[in-house]
Amino acid sequence: MVEMSRLTVAAPLDAMDEVLAACDALGCVHVQPYEQFEEGIGVGQAAAQEGRGELLTNVRAVRAATSAINASGAMPRKQVESLIDGSFPGRIETAMGLLRTIDETHASIQTLAEERDVMGRLAPLDLPLELLNGISGLEVLVAETSKASKVRDALGDLAKDCEVLAKDRIVAVACRPIHAPEVQIVLGQLGAKVVQVPPGEGRAGKREAEAKSKILRLEAKIASDQASVDAWVEANGRDLVCVHELLERQENLASAPTQMAVADRAFAMDAWIPTGRAEEVRSALKPHASLVEVEAWDGGHHGHDDHDDHGHGHGPEPPVEFDNPSATKPFELMVDLVGRPSYGAYDPTTLMMFTFPMIFGAILGDWGFGLVIIALAMFLRSKPMATDPVVKNGITILLWMGIWCVLWGFYFAEGFGFVWDNYTWVTYEFTNGNSPLGFLYPDKPVELLSDDFRALIGMNHLTYPLHRASAGHGLEEYVIFSVYLGVIHLLVGFVIGFMNVLKAHGAAAAFFEKGSWILILLGGFMHARRFIAFDGDLFALNAYSAVMLVGILCLIVGLSVYEKFGWAGGIIMGPIETFGLLANTLSYLRVMGVGVAGVKIAEVSISMGWEVMLTQFSAGGIGFLWGAIAFLLFLG
Repeated sequence: MVEMSRLTVAAPLDAMDEVLAACDALGCVHVQPYEQFEEGIGVGQAAAQEGRGELLTNVRAVRAATSAINASGAMPRKQVESLIDGSFPGRIETAMGLLRTIDETHASIQTLAEERDVMGRLAPLDLPLELLNGISGLEVLVAETSKASKVRDALGDLAKDCEVLAKDRIVAVACRPIHAPEVQIVLGQLGAKVVQVPPGEGRAGKREAEAKSKILRLEAKIASDQASVDAWVEANGRDLVCVHELLERQENLASAPTQMAVADRAFAMDAWIPTGRAEEVRSALKPHASLVEVEAWDGGHHGHDDHDDHGHGHGPEPPVEFDNPSATKPFELMVDLVGRPSYGAYDPTTLMMFTFPMIFGAILGDWGFGLVIIALAMFLRSKPMATDPVVKNGITILLWMGIWCVLWGFYFAEGFGFVWDNYTWVTYEFTNGNSPLGFLYPDKPVELLSDDFRALIGMNHLTYPLHRASAGHGLEEYVIFSVYLGVIHLLVGFVIGFMNVLKAHGAAAAFFEKGSWILILLGGFMHARRFIAFDGDLFALNAYSAVMLVGILCLIVGLSVYEKFGWAGGIIMGPIETFGLLANTLSYLRVMGVGVAGVKIAEVSISMGWEVMLTQFSAGGIGFLWGAIAFLLFLG
């Protein structure tokens, strides 16, 4: 995580443009909005954009409507400025014209589609629209009902004063205006829905056909215009992206005065900068400002009275900027998905880089599917969309997931659902009874740990390869591995939390808030292990259970004092939260559950698909058809 410093700048009001221009050129100044309003001091006004506001609006609209990317890399600022001052505004107007035409065409299609639907409902009547709209001294009521054939009977004596035409689900009743209310009541009793007849001339069937024809022509026009837009993006995508980035920066620069403290003749700016660039920032701003101060920010730690939600006390905190090596940087995307840590806290990106793909690989555990994932990642990497930083990071994460699947797959001896060591390889004629990968594995699984160490961790076997879905040959060990993984993963998280709180609020808060959880986790785990492995008494008081009880008492204090639950809340919630930790630990059994389920599903697909396919293919004739069906079953 990049270390940040507090920047304070004061200068005459007429030097604001120079100061902001220098900040923009530096590209590392994060302005802190002014919020402490006092008499005579306010905030500034946004600067005029010199006609570029409309261009930015158009650029945003085109970026939102297209998938433009910059596949050729960054462009010098002077070149971007020359684009803005040159032909680019005309080119963006061309794109906007195409997009507006597409929107207008879509609106026309929607109107025609509504007309088509109405005309389609009226078409069975085969009457002119001018007649359905009524004529002088005659009102025509058109409605839709599943009981159209019963309308005449429902009208009763009123039918002799009306003309009724019913076809399919549509009915038209012509009557004098004086009888119209009674006819409406009868139609309502039959559950009929009134159909609003649009104005116009001609028969509904013909109008429906005309609407369909117009829709087809308009859809073809949309396809043509969209092709023109795609061609425009292909030719101007890089320019569009670069211009957009520059205009957005200039927009932020123009609105920066609204975040500063401004008096009659001077202004002051608070901001954050990377500590490593402090001298560069000071040198760039000194010619334009009367005061430039850079102060290293030290949040310090506070007593528990100043600590809510693990903040660093009162006042604004620095922005968080990651500082990770290139191999780890893609996993910043995953950290952002769950929320960036506060400034000064531990950056979990490196930990995420190992744990996420590793656990995913342990669940899937098949080198064949891992190779498929790697191939998919390499395919996506070859596409133009991979130039987008977010997409590129996502593809890199996918690649790591595939690599870990391959590693675990070789350890489990699993690939494409098959077990590939000679010890369990199914004998097929084309392999002469040997696995094609048998050279990677011994004739029988080899123990990896000594007897004493296996006894210490409670495992009967830990072999290479590990048949994780075979009872007595890896299944129990896979279960134990999942539990150990959960305990270690949670312990690492609690230790990181302990260090974060220690740095922010001191040792006492860290011990009672996070140290209590460490005591509960370790004490509870060792007590449970003693009970299961050595047939101990679940409710016996021993060193491990004592540690867990001390942890619960410390947790009660932490909740009551440091988390502001109060003593009543702490005493109630402390023991309840302990069961939540047990659930979190056991939830890692999903690693085992999903992994074993995947193996068994693959086993079923092999027995019902692959083996049947080989049998049918060897039979010949119609067997090739059944073999092909069995192969599809195998793939499914």
